[in-house]
Amino acid sequence: MFKLIWLATVFFGITLLSFVVIHLAPGKPTDMQTTLNPAITPEARARLETLYGLDQPLHVQYGRWLSRIVRFDFGTSLSGDHRPVWEKIRERLPLTVFISASALILTLFIAIPIGVLSAAHQGGAFDKIAAIVVFLGFAMPSFWLALLLMLAFGILWPIVPISGLTSLDYANLSLFGKLQDLAAHLALPIFVTTFGSLAGMSRYMRAAMLEALRQDYIVTARAKGLPMRTVIFKHALRNALLPVITLLGLSVPMLIGGSVIIESVFGLPGLGQLFYNAVMARDYPLIMGNLVLGATLTLSGNLLADAVYSLADPRIRREA
Repeated sequence: MFKLIWLATVFFGITLLSFVVIHLAPGKPTDMQTTLNPAITPEARARLETLYGLDQPLHVQYGRWLSRIVRFDFGTSLSGDHRPVWEKIRERLPLTVFISASALILTLFIAIPIGVLSAAHQGGAFDKIAAIVVFLGFAMPSFWLALLLMLAFGILWPIVPISGLTSLDYANLSLFGKLQDLAAHLALPIFVTTFGSLAGMSRYMRAAMLEALRQDYIVTARAKGLPMRTVIFKHALRNALLPVITLLGLSVPMLIGGSVIIESVFGLPGLGQLFYNAVMARDYPLIMGNLVLGATLTLSGNLLADAVYSLADPRIRREA
């Protein structure tokens, strides 16, 4: 019960701060709709603000928005086609989640072995090479790497498409051809997203594994003559995974929040691009819809991490 009250309080705080901040930013939705119209009058602009409820005090606007959210009503977009916010999010969400989830899974399958092997061979050639590679990925801006790959594999050696989600003849392709076309368009975005996440995950795994290998029970196991492979993968790895689980829980909101740059560079119709356009248009309901989704994923990630802790560490399960 206390956990639920805490989550509700945190969610309320996130939405309140987000609502205040976006309204303090310069510009209004009505400015975006009237600035380029020389015939617009101040009276017409005032009517638009009244129509959107922007003439009300900020606490009144937040109260109305919160009352709709309780009923799972995200409101209507103030820009473009004025469609319901949830419909616009639902259309873009699958692509963003697929790219981010694929990159996260690839990161885990690559970063954990790199971290384990780097810790097992600390100071060796593999450890040094892995450190150079992952820190290059950490220091390299994702948009710059994306542009380099687009230049190399899209222009100099045209191997994969560099923009959009499908080709012009996508509708005429067979099922296998459609899957192949989608895979070709998503190859570079997934690679860039994965490469940028490898450094943090692998370094966390390496540090946690080094700490686990220094524990007394590991020293005892090695003194008894157990093979190094058994000591690492059977005894040390489970405890070393706890910091990675924390990082994994924090990575859940990145399923939607980390896609803005990648989707903008590659021209993908995902949620990140939708959020960017909403910010540029000062579309308050659409911005808040994305932020609510991000807050929900953040809190869900914390709950998921707590649940996985108990599976990875029996001591936590007994305490619970």
